[in-house]
Amino acid sequence: MGCICGKPSAIEDSRDSPRERLSSKSAASLRGQRAGGSSRREEAYRAKDRLDSIDGKTMLIDKQVNERKREKREFIVATNHLRIGILPKSSEGEQVAAGWPPWLAAVAGEAIGGWVPRRADSFEKLDKIGQGTYSNVYRARDLDQGKIVALKKVRFDNLEPESVRFMAREIHILRRLDHPNVIKLEGLVTSRMSCSLYLVFEYMEHDLAGLASHPGLKFTESHVKCYMQQLLRGLDHCHSRGVLHRDIKGSNLLIDNNGILKIADFGLASFFDPHQSQPLTSRVVTLWYRPPELLLGATYYGTLVEQLHKIFKLCGSPSEEYWRKSRLPHATIFKPQQPYRRCVADTFKEFPAPALALIETLLTIDPADRGSSASALKSEFFTAKPLPCDPSSLPKYPPSKEFDAKVRDEEARR
Repeated sequence: MGCICGKPSAIEDSRDSPRERLSSKSAASLRGQRAGGSSRREEAYRAKDRLDSIDGKTMLIDKQVNERKREKREFIVATNHLRIGILPKSSEGEQVAAGWPPWLAAVAGEAIGGWVPRRADSFEKLDKIGQGTYSNVYRARDLDQGKIVALKKVRFDNLEPESVRFMAREIHILRRLDHPNVIKLEGLVTSRMSCSLYLVFEYMEHDLAGLASHPGLKFTESHVKCYMQQLLRGLDHCHSRGVLHRDIKGSNLLIDNNGILKIADFGLASFFDPHQSQPLTSRVVTLWYRPPELLLGATYYGTLVEQLHKIFKLCGSPSEEYWRKSRLPHATIFKPQQPYRRCVADTFKEFPAPALALIETLLTIDPADRGSSASALKSEFFTAKPLPCDPSSLPKYPPSKEFDAKVRDEEARR
């Protein structure tokens, strides 16, 4: 949390690929030909360049197709694990009779089993409080229960069964999690005639990104420990239930006025089985928050704590042994010509020793040495003074979310 991140400068240091070197030699050879050279040879070179261009585009397309196939395989495995699927026709009919739309009951009956949809007219939208790639979030009043809630409108194509199943995976995962530091799904808003779906959550006044960017607000060491402890406890619960969140960042860590932190937004989450190896897509986690192994294209990963990706200039570039044993797809792109020295301890030398030790562990380049949320909770960081404060003793802040900070910045620019 609050770590420095930046674009990986190692891209600029990458060596030319054999194909690029070959293209360069071809271009140089063409430039060195005599003015009266054979037109047949020139045409042969031009034909070769066209083939190289087509070949390069084909390789890129093949890579994208393979990645999409991997994502689809991962989705199928995960949904089978979750048992999101087609129910017997009788059960599907009962769900439609209960008010669920047929397109949802037909392909994601397991996700909504045992629930009854809430009516749209039982909520009053108040204002927009969040926006993501696949959803918009609103603060709303629950007219039936007389309380403020958060409504998340999810984007999907209800005419595409796979799109509906992908959306339903988030619902199924949320229903399997039950922990004070994980956001609670309270209901779903839709109807037989509706093409849209809202997820109803408890309302949280803040997110960590919004609080961290608030002018003049500064966390004490005791506050940081309190938030970190809650985050790790929530993550440990997810991992113990076989869930990878895969998008941990400040705006997805919600905080209420009682100081309770909850992990939210499970739109990219997936189930995993620690006893079975299955390839997972590396195109998860917001780009600048991805751990190094995902940026390098890893498709086999587990519950190792996800931390901000530190550019090699801070965390040091991986050792030659790491490059040899990992064989990650993008290793040649990111491997710098000259190794970077690790300087985490120098950068954070003013931090207390227990804090620095935990940071060093969590920011380890090799995931095998990074530890888990459970091991991080046993760190001396949480037992050394000052101890983590009680959430109820945290200061009360005005509502502040990353979305609010962006609005403030936009108004300032105007």
